[in-house]
Amino acid sequence: MDLRKLRYFAAVARAGSFSRAAEELRIAQPALSRRVQELEEELGKPLLVRHGRGVRLSATGAVVLKRAEEIDHLVAQLRIDADDGAEAMGGSISLGVPPSAGLMIVPPVVARFAEARPDVALHVREGISSLIHEWLGEQRIDVGVVYNPLPVEGLHVVPVLRERMVLVGPPPERDASPLPAEVRVKDLADLPLVMPSLPHNNRRVLEQVAAQHGIRLRIRSEVDSVALTKALVGAGLGYTILTYASVHEAVTRGELTARRLDRPPIVATLAIAMRSDDRTAPLGRDLSATLKSVLAELVAAKTWRGARVMPVSAEVLPDW
Repeated sequence: MDLRKLRYFAAVARAGSFSRAAEELRIAQPALSRRVQELEEELGKPLLVRHGRGVRLSATGAVVLKRAEEIDHLVAQLRIDADDGAEAMGGSISLGVPPSAGLMIVPPVVARFAEARPDVALHVREGISSLIHEWLGEQRIDVGVVYNPLPVEGLHVVPVLRERMVLVGPPPERDASPLPAEVRVKDLADLPLVMPSLPHNNRRVLEQVAAQHGIRLRIRSEVDSVALTKALVGAGLGYTILTYASVHEAVTRGELTARRLDRPPIVATLAIAMRSDDRTAPLGRDLSATLKSVLAELVAAKTWRGARVMPVSAEVLPDW
């Protein structure tokens, strides 16, 4: 749609006459009338009602005039921002984070992003990684932090951290069958497990590892909340598999125990995901850079225990 036609139509509507609008715009009245007629034909409805003293707006014309004025204002603001050298025009951006990682990521990311981009509103949503994949595909969020990402068409995924996962159990006084400090993957077949339901990414990875080693998992309860899972395990109702970072504080307080999983180790990958068509957008780049910086600092400060930062060039999905 030609913005000039919208401006011409708005001028006629405000002037109430083609002749007065032509004088204001300094163009020939026939040319002005032709442009407005072309706009009416394009929209498929009359925008102006002609009468002996000039014109008045039709019902559709009143709606179009309101939108035309909004567009004109945005175009004017765009010119101002461009003159000021602004790369982006403020606005908002949304971030999706998984529960356990979000507790460590969100506070520093929100503070740093607000300092760097005070003109931008950052909206944060919490959900499991499979939900975050869906939100990205449905354009309900712009950037997502996901565990063990799937190769989904249309998403650009950059792995950032790798963490060894641990077997999480109840405190010693509630553990009916104490285990060694290091547990083999094949030992999981003998343990009652509290795990999220499929298609949760952690459950998917564990099922793949179990299948590779020919074992059948004993899933006692399926719980999709990390907080509820830890509560059940702490009460002695089973074991679960989580990253050490998500249970470090509870282990320190003596509420849970954490044992190394070995032969083979089970590793979780934390990645930043965006839609492929959005990854060059200024706000998305800024938020992604802030996330990478915060994650690297959390690992360096040993706040994010048991994790290591992946090389910057690693922009492919891990081979599970």
